[in-house]
Amino acid sequence: MAIATEIGSWAAGIRPSSGGDRAGLASSRRSLDRLFLRAGRACRAPQPARLGLVLRSVKASERSGRAVDVVGTSNGSVSPEISNSSCALPSVEFSLEETRVVSNPRRKTKIVCTIGPSTNTQEMIWKLAEAGMNIARLNMSHGDHESHRKIIDLVREYNAQSKGNVIAIMLDTKGPEVRSGDVPQPILLKEGQEFNFTIKRGVSSEDTVSVNYDDFVNDVEVGDILLVDGGMMSLAVRSKTVNTVKCEVIDGGELKSRRHLNVRGKSATLPSITEKDWEDIKFGVDNKVDFYAVSFVKDAKVVHELKDYLKSCNADIHVIVKIESADSIQNLHSIISASDGAMVARGDLGAELPIEEVPLLQEEIINRCRSMEKPVIVATNMLESMINHPTPTRAEVSDIAIAVREGADAIMLSGETAHGKYPLKAVKVMHTVAWRTESTQSTSKTQPVLPTAVQAAIHGEFSQSHISAMFASHATTMANTLGTPIVVFTQTGSMAILLSHYRPSSTIFAFTNEERIKQRLALYHGALPIHMQFSNDAEETFSRAIKYMLDQKYLEKGQYVTLVQSGIHSIWRQESTHHIQVRKVQGC
Repeated sequence: MAIATEIGSWAAGIRPSSGGDRAGLASSRRSLDRLFLRAGRACRAPQPARLGLVLRSVKASERSGRAVDVVGTSNGSVSPEISNSSCALPSVEFSLEETRVVSNPRRKTKIVCTIGPSTNTQEMIWKLAEAGMNIARLNMSHGDHESHRKIIDLVREYNAQSKGNVIAIMLDTKGPEVRSGDVPQPILLKEGQEFNFTIKRGVSSEDTVSVNYDDFVNDVEVGDILLVDGGMMSLAVRSKTVNTVKCEVIDGGELKSRRHLNVRGKSATLPSITEKDWEDIKFGVDNKVDFYAVSFVKDAKVVHELKDYLKSCNADIHVIVKIESADSIQNLHSIISASDGAMVARGDLGAELPIEEVPLLQEEIINRCRSMEKPVIVATNMLESMINHPTPTRAEVSDIAIAVREGADAIMLSGETAHGKYPLKAVKVMHTVAWRTESTQSTSKTQPVLPTAVQAAIHGEFSQSHISAMFASHATTMANTLGTPIVVFTQTGSMAILLSHYRPSSTIFAFTNEERIKQRLALYHGALPIHMQFSNDAEETFSRAIKYMLDQKYLEKGQYVTLVQSGIHSIWRQESTHHIQVRKVQGC
């Protein structure tokens, strides 16, 4: 048995004219869901004439010995009589057990690996990619442009040779860090000891060291708590002079050169993008990286400034904001709205804010990003112990599982892969834990309850993008119900990204004819981006895509797939039509 469902829309931009219409639109999703769940039974289509959506046809037919191409009707004009009539299916009994479901072994949560001395060779980048790396992170706090360009070249070399995998490149800016000065040897700080920080350059003694920030004295107040290296040591500010901050050591330790300093509950008044950052950003433009991770973003103005610069350079690079300061939490909604995604940078976030707030903020940031259809990365200390040990702590394993359950698009390794002793083992642990956690998740917990489109309609705003969101939601419901992977063809990535945000239980095979889009989709949950040139003939392109997936062992003969033709920009379909089809895979 093969099934095809074809759904069409009237002209985009039609708005509900009354509260009753909005209720009807909201009920349309429930009606379609019931239709998908009760295939084989007579159903009545929702009343769409005033809303601009209509269920065109649902047909089920049996074919033996040959493939079913398109099952359904063409998208012509729809009369009110048709839209209000019952939709009777053939009496052939349909059972979900007839649909051949192949288990999905692919991990959906993506892995970001920081490249450093432990992994900056061709051999290690290849091994990281095969172990599970999806995004290579360049930490601009370390290394120079020459060393980072070498990594970019190696990643691109891998992408050119890999048939079934793609690695995106993320450039992470250093940001306005406040650091202590150089010391000839570590200074031992003991509890209760007096210790000073001065804005005078080149000072290093048993009780005083320099800081690299001229306004440091003005930014701190008596009673503030200074944290060294995110809290490895802490000092209380007791008094100030014109040039010096005098402190008492609360938690001691060894103070080494160029240690990161935070003030609990405060952000430095430094600009979010420094002169060095602008040089690094230009380097990213010249080398066409895929993402910027911007450090210490305090407000949306910074994001707009960067995006304006990228636009002036004609650079197609997405901006990921790092949420890691007290100021960023106050402006969270506007910052995420302005960005292309967010990173929960828990190290500095836990230094500037009470540490017990970090897990709550992590969940809030993930939820906000998901509600705003932006990708989100959880970072810092995920497998910190594996920098020096071959196995993780049980708490670290649970940390990964929590981030996956909360719905993160990606999880990140920092020192574990940059300078750790066991980078490959760390990636394998992260891969295994994420995959195992995903295998236990219920789609009812991962898929949003109410589509963006319905929410927009309730508020009287309905557009082509909202129609696309509706179809992404219904395609996800259909694929989850039938246990099929999703195949989508995209030139801009928009429909693949929408599908990703609805978290289907199977893989999203996202075919695109744009290399840039293939790279970008590597970050999104559940998306497997594949580059393929599209022809003018939709069926010929579909056939080549199916053959590719069979050759790569992504599919098996006899399996069903959900095929989506929708999105803001049409490829083969008419502007006013959208398609969701279920097809049975036949041998080529």
